[in-house]
Amino acid sequence: MNTERLDATFAALADPTRRAIVARLAKGEASVLELAEPFDMSQPAISKHIKVLERAGLITRSRDAQRRPCRLVVAPLREATDWLERYREMWEARFLKLDNLLEELKDKENRHVGKTR
Repeated sequence: MNTERLDATFAALADPTRRAIVARLAKGEASVLELAEPFDMSQPAISKHIKVLERAGLITRSRDAQRRPCRLVVAPLREATDWLERYREMWEARFLKLDNLLEELKDKENRHVGKTR
């Protein structure tokens, strides 16, 4: 796993505007103007966000006559998901062990309380 690419992915996704752009592009390609529509910011500001996403490898831009559509690149998102999944699995296993331990303690306490009555 390329740690530089993973760092760039998480850094790019740290901003809510960029996450919203990624969410929009998950529905299909869009121009910069289309991506700027829902935001109360200038087109140059949106373009800066797009450049960050592009440098992180999360989107690509192509040329279609006068239009320059942006497209989502899923590979970096898949790598980030795979990285997170390993930790999710680890924490789920730990929580399961904790649940089992708590259940054992509860059973012991119930047996103890039953003996003292």
